[in-house]
Amino acid sequence: MLSTRRNFIKSISAGMFAATFSGISESNLFALAARGAVGVGMCDWNLGGAANPDIIPKAQKAHLDGIQVSVGTNPDNIPLREKAVRQKYIELGKKYNIKFHSVAAGGILNKIPLATEPQSAVYVIDAIEAAKALGAKNILIAFFGNGDLRRKDSAGKYRNLKDGKFSSYELDDQRVERVVAALRQIVPRAENAGIALGLENTLTAKQNIDIIERIGSKIVQVYYDVGNSTGNGYDVPNEIRLLGNDRICEVHLKDRKTKILGSPEGQVDMKKCAEAFAGIGYNKWFVLETSGRKGRFIEDTRKNVAFVRRTFRMA
Repeated sequence: MLSTRRNFIKSISAGMFAATFSGISESNLFALAARGAVGVGMCDWNLGGAANPDIIPKAQKAHLDGIQVSVGTNPDNIPLREKAVRQKYIELGKKYNIKFHSVAAGGILNKIPLATEPQSAVYVIDAIEAAKALGAKNILIAFFGNGDLRRKDSAGKYRNLKDGKFSSYELDDQRVERVVAALRQIVPRAENAGIALGLENTLTAKQNIDIIERIGSKIVQVYYDVGNSTGNGYDVPNEIRLLGNDRICEVHLKDRKTKILGSPEGQVDMKKCAEAFAGIGYNKWFVLETSGRKGRFIEDTRKNVAFVRRTFRMA
């Protein structure tokens, strides 16, 4: 792990470190560099209300640094289009020292998929505009439920390329082509705004890379979820290394087997994930998609925040 830390430090300007951190030990140097680049956020739907700025004080109470904000919940409820709502986010964010690191076009796209419904492109554009207004650097574009890009057989089951294993699923070529075509049209807006388009889906890292290369823009990246990928049976540390820092815009942290990250009953090997992220020099946000146990949300979220900062070398 020492070599990983040295590689990370070497990737940062030597002159800046010499001027700023002279005399600090290598271990503390690594922690300071990481801390200056990333924070621990949470999805607003876990925090207590999608597209609702009134939950911002709760984020501070839970020791969070930021919130992933939903652009809306359905076509008739897209609060982030409203200037007054955006302004309330900005004012409360400053008051409670909470940042808005990303905007999610999640649930709305799972119901009205980018792969099949032309109007869905509008919600992606809404998310780009909201992200720019809130100072976020990327948006989440979801492909679950109705939006899944995997092919199903006549029985409604996903077709697996390797029988009995979850190493790769067959894609629905028509759906993928529609997504590629739609995002090619949206990319110029994202590039002009400096907002990364993060694809969150059920696919392998390799399949995502293929889609990104077909779109042809570095502004399109992967919104990586360690819980989803572990649940699909993928080799998460290897996926992280394959994608690299330049193709991962942000990371969801959760474990389907437990609400407390790092618990013995957990399914996700968070330590190996942390090693892989350190190995690629990941320097962006880690975002909790956790809800906590009933009646113990603040307590459990504080534990999860502390775990992430400790395990992912953020403090």
